[in-house]
Amino acid sequence: MKFFVDTAEVQEIRELAATGLVDGVTTNPSLIAKSGRKMAEVIAEICAITPGPVSAEVTATDYAGMLAEGRYLRDIAKNVAVKVPLTEAGLHTCRTLANEKTQVNVTLCFSANQALLAAKAGAAYVSPFVGRLDDIGQDGMAVIADIVQIYRNYPHLKTEVLVASIRHPMHLLTSAKLGAQVATLPPAVIRQLFKHPLTDRGLDAFLADWKKTGQSIL
Repeated sequence: MKFFVDTAEVQEIRELAATGLVDGVTTNPSLIAKSGRKMAEVIAEICAITPGPVSAEVTATDYAGMLAEGRYLRDIAKNVAVKVPLTEAGLHTCRTLANEKTQVNVTLCFSANQALLAAKAGAAYVSPFVGRLDDIGQDGMAVIADIVQIYRNYPHLKTEVLVASIRHPMHLLTSAKLGAQVATLPPAVIRQLFKHPLTDRGLDAFLADWKKTGQSIL
């Protein structure tokens, strides 16, 4: 399973990329706004940190506007994946950009039917938002299961399931068990994955025993 980090904070990306765990990055206008910097500047810097796909989202809502913005964003770096919303105009844009050999991430997906449309439009990735579905009383992971099953039924569909709006490690675990190819995680959730009380307890015990020996490895 590929791990993307969901942030526009460059320092966070650098630190996590150094661990070898980052396969790509997802951003959106909200995350870019929090950085207080120009979108093109932020995207270019992130693309220089990781060779994996970096999702940069359009802000226009009409086909002509999205297409123009998408072409601008993809020219920032070779590893930009243009992110478009799952609307009729967004899927039209997806088809055009995909035909131009541009990777497209179709975002704001909330149903398996929508995901099927994204795949037919040629999306490289579709981003179902599991946390937001959970927030309104729906089962976000059930949607992931449906999408994965549908895509498996039709091997000619090459779209990868990029699970988004992940709130906690169990979202990640279930996504991996279901066979989703990618998960995009906030830095805080990635750091949660390292933690287990038995790991901490075991390390403390090993260090205490070693200290009693009075030895040093170096």
